Amino acid sequence: MQLRDEHILDQVTSILDDTGLDPTFLEIEVTDSVLMHRPEVTARMFQVLREMGIRVSIDDFGTRYSSLSYLAKLPLDALKIDQSFVHHISTTPENRAIVSAIISMARSLNLRVIVEGVETAEELTFLKTQKCDEAQGYFFSRSVPADQIARQFIN
Repeated sequence: MQLRDEHILDQVTSILDDTGLDPTFLEIEVTDSVLMHRPEVTARMFQVLREMGIRVSIDDFGTRYSSLSYLAKLPLDALKIDQSFVHHISTTPENRAIVSAIISMARSLNLRVIVEGVETAEELTFLKTQKCDEAQGYFFSRSVPADQIARQFIN
């Protein structure tokens, strides 16, 4: 809903000014359903965000309304492959084929590929062979409260 607000760019600019955050450290993740609502307006907004240095990625790719035609038209930086495709990737040929195809397509469009839900060394090994850029999941760490992260990295 926030991305449908006509003042969203002003809000993002204000937050960046207030926090002093370098825009290159901000990545906005949107679900593909956002792309279906006023795609021309969304494309212009994404372009402005990218011109500010903010990255834009599609979250949970492949689970909702993924229209492949939007991927070529929108100014995007990355696709996040949903964890549902990663489960049993080491034993399910269909999941391997889907993940490989998404990674290949993203590469062809010069998009980074992030995979969610990595839980095993086998899953990570497969993703490395496919040249996946980033991976997230319990294999690396369980969820950690924000204050604990702050203590860990500030001290």
